[in-house]
Amino acid sequence: MNKTVLGCGVALVAILLIGGLIAWTGYNGLVSLDEGVNSAWGEVQTQYQRRLDLIPNLVNTVKGSAKFEQETLQAVVEARSRVGQTNLPQAPNAAQMKEFQASQDQLSGALSRLLVVVEQYPDLKASASFRDLQAQLEGTENRIAVARKRFNDAAQAYNTKRRGFPLVLVAGLLGFEEKTYFESAAGADQAPKVQF
Repeated sequence: MNKTVLGCGVALVAILLIGGLIAWTGYNGLVSLDEGVNSAWGEVQTQYQRRLDLIPNLVNTVKGSAKFEQETLQAVVEARSRVGQTNLPQAPNAAQMKEFQASQDQLSGALSRLLVVVEQYPDLKASASFRDLQAQLEGTENRIAVARKRFNDAAQAYNTKRRGFPLVLVAGLLGFEEKTYFESAAGADQAPKVQF
């Protein structure tokens, strides 16, 4: 009987040690992936801030054209202001991410309209300062796309690990919530119509 109790005790200790080791390495893995998501999110915010910082210079350059449509400029300024008022925590939830994306999409739309209207002003298009700002803005848009992809990749790695067994059993209890992804803007799956 003693050998049976001793054998059960050893087996129980072994199971607890193995379970503890799995929980410890799983927890550390989730912490590492969570920090990767936070770092990627910081890069997304940095690139969006870069775009926000370029907009006043762009608006001031365009304002120099006396005939330029004030309504278009006002739309850009208002969209920039809304974006500036959107503050997100390090790990935004789905509703916060949706609000953030909506304000960024409005700003993108306003900037697109501004650049289309600029086509009607050859002197403005020929301005070196405008061309430089436009090139910087285009580069920033590319950086934003790259940063968003890296964020989604980091969030996917984190979410995959979090949902894997056995971590799925304890991840929520340990405070590891699912990360939200960036999504494409509505209508992004439709090709633009070009008419000649």
